[in-house]
Amino acid sequence: MKIYFAASIRGGRQDADLYRQLIAYLKANHQVLTEHIGDNRITTAGETELTDQEIRDRDIAWIIESDVVIAETTSPSLGVGYELAYAEFLQKPVIILHRKDVNHLSAMIAGTEYFDKIFYYVDFEEARQILDQQLKTLGND
Repeated sequence: MKIYFAASIRGGRQDADLYRQLIAYLKANHQVLTEHIGDNRITTAGETELTDQEIRDRDIAWIIESDVVIAETTSPSLGVGYELAYAEFLQKPVIILHRKDVNHLSAMIAGTEYFDKIFYYVDFEEARQILDQQLKTLGND
């Protein structure tokens, strides 16, 4: 399964280690198109070797190619919101992970009926269990 993993870059990199763990876990059995999201060398400046247009075009192509979009939304990000809206436009399956008691998920995401797979978790282990269950369900569709 091809996974587009979405998470904050320019909106904040405080969860980069968590992103790296989630991506490494997903890569064990799937292809993660956006594994760079977990790279600790990427700062809030983003990928400076590419133009904004190149990043946008590449990411849209990856969303189109993906079988599922998984978004970690704890750190608010305009880019992740855009990616989720694009996934909805394409009718891609979406799994949203948001850490409990850190902040509130945007009403624009939480209030969108299409996003019916929003999961609140405490730590990596709980997120891993959610992903196991949800990806297994998608694999059986």
